[in-house]
Amino acid sequence: MTRYLIGRVIGLVAVLFATSLVVFGSVHLAPGDPVSFLLHGRPATPEAVAALRSQYHLDDPLPVQYAKWLGGVLQGDFGNSAQFHQDVSALIGSRLPGTALLIGYAALLVALIGVAAGVLAALRPGPLDRAVLLGSGVATATPSFVTAIALVSLFSVRLGWFPGPGGTPVGLSERLYHLTLPAFALALTFAGLLARVTRSAMLDELGREHVEVAHARGVQGRTVVRRHVLRNALGPVVTVGGTMLAGLLISTSIVETAFDVPGLGSLLVQSVTAKDFAVVQAITLLSVGAFVLVNLAVDLLAPLIDPRLSLHGEGSS
Repeated sequence: MTRYLIGRVIGLVAVLFATSLVVFGSVHLAPGDPVSFLLHGRPATPEAVAALRSQYHLDDPLPVQYAKWLGGVLQGDFGNSAQFHQDVSALIGSRLPGTALLIGYAALLVALIGVAAGVLAALRPGPLDRAVLLGSGVATATPSFVTAIALVSLFSVRLGWFPGPGGTPVGLSERLYHLTLPAFALALTFAGLLARVTRSAMLDELGREHVEVAHARGVQGRTVVRRHVLRNALGPVVTVGGTMLAGLLISTSIVETAFDVPGLGSLLVQSVTAKDFAVVQAITLLSVGAFVLVNLAVDLLAPLIDPRLSLHGEGSS
């Protein structure tokens, strides 16, 4: 276990370092000049332009800029936002709770809808199984922004059950109420994928020999499903679900922009448009770090859920 954790931590550091190089290089090599945004289209003298470049270290060579930025990141300093004129760490800290709440809400919906639909489809072959396959296929193929438009048009504009984009909710219950439509828009695609994975894993376990033996011995159907089928099927479900949880963080940019949610996703879109280098680099690096950490957690949990697995991906003796 210790060697495994050390190896994964070294891999995490290597991935983050490579990501920092790619993100820093791609952002700075993108077309456009951030100074033009800082000036807001106003004319400026060459001295003023030079002062801005010096203030944001834009006149330094790229390797020097990268070294300064990486040194600050290692100390928890991501620099200052050019568009908000605020410390990037503080800016991300103010937006992080909203995104975390949205991702948690969506992850709960993905788990409940995906697992329940997959289990029902596996246990009820026929019309219900075909309906789940059709519904999950439509959900998987529908982009998040299309789902967002449909949900707003139906439940916000026509029925008036939920508020539309915008608004400043106060309190946890009101925030959850405002995040219901965004959470469903974010969760629908992933719920369809998880439903198919759960159904496939359940069908695979239902055909096992020990399940047939349990039925032949007169064990109740619910007990067989709970102890021998669902428990053994949780391995691939948790593995894929962990990857989806990391994917939710990436998909928030579309949903938060569509519903005007003040989170990290919408902040990333604004920063890319404004070429706010510091914010783009910080959010991207944090997203990759979260993705790798979630995968590590899934790898550690998999042997606990299914003892037949090992940390090295081999079956136990």
